[in-house]
Parts: sequence; structure tokens; C-alpha cells
Amino acid sequence: MHHVPTVPMHRPPPPERAGRSTRGNSGRAGGGISQFSYLGGLDGLRAIAVVAVMVYHANLGAWLPGGFLGVEVFFVISGYLITLLLVAEHERNDRIRFGQFWLRRARRLLPALFVMMSLLVVYTAFFERDALGKLRGDVVAGVFYVSNWFQIWTGAGYAEANDFAPLRHLWSLAVEEQYYLV
Repeated sequence: MHHVPTVPMHRPPPPERAGRSTRGNSGRAGGGISQFSYLGGLDGLRAIAVVAVMVYHANLGAWLPGGFLGVEVFFVISGYLITLLLVAEHERNDRIRFGQFWLRRARRLLPALFVMMSLLVVYTAFFERDALGKLRGDVVAGVFYVSNWFQIWTGAGYAEANDFAPLRHLWSLAVEEQYYLV
């Protein structure tokens, strides 16, 4: 009889070699959500959503009339990823440390937000001096993630493109942070 060599099936590296543990602190066996890895497809979906929103805001609505839906795609992706992270933390620790969660979010988001706002205030002071008063409320609302409510309270419409409102887009971050509170 003739021996036919076979190719062994590819097996992923054991979790220890991949930098992951098979058991969380809770003692449950591996295979849970806490072992999820990077999901590259979500980056592609984010890129499509970014392009859709940019095309929509560039007033190319005839080319992509539903471009605004990119924001909803971001909400869905964020909700999925945050839920995944919180469930993984619960699997590892048998609890969720919301304070740590908020601290990680703040470390990730606030530096860029403060840099953007600082540069905007400097720009406005030099080139849009008349808008400084209105910008003050937008900055405070943006820092506290209540931009959506501030815009409703002041009657600011999102579609008023001719009005100087460079922080109007922060409504989406505010909605996302408020979602996390729920």
C-alpha cells in the first residue's frame, strides 16, 4: 500500500501563547467572551461610515442621500464593542468596575477633545471674534457631554450650515456617553 502524506489542520496557538488565559478570575473554563480578539472587519465598517458621513456633510447628498446613517452605524458598533468589553470584564472579575470604565474612556477621549477645543478657541479669538460668546456655551456643553441637550435648549438646528457652530458635531459623542449611562 502506498502512504499518502497528510497536511495537519491548522490550529490556532494555545491561548497561553497567544497572550490570553483560558480561565478568568471567576474560574469558568475558556471560550467565553473574555477571549475575543481584534475584529478587523469593524474597522472597514467604520471607514465606510466615515466616508458616508463626510459625503453627506460635503453636500453631495444626491450621490449618497443616506450618508447621515453613518452616525447610526457608529452607534451600533460602539454599543456592540462596549457591551463586549463590559461582559468580558464581568467574566474576568465577576463584576464591572464602572469607575475604571469611565476613567479609560476619559483617558482616551478627553485629551483629543481638549486639544481640539483649545485650538478652536484660539482660532475663534483671532478670526471669528464675534462668535466667542456663543462658543463658550458649546465648549462647556461639549466637555460635559451634553451637547445634544444644549443644542435643543438653544434651538440650534443641525442643518443650519451657515451658522458658525464648529462644535455642533459633538451631539453624537454626547448621545454615545449618555447611552453608556443607561
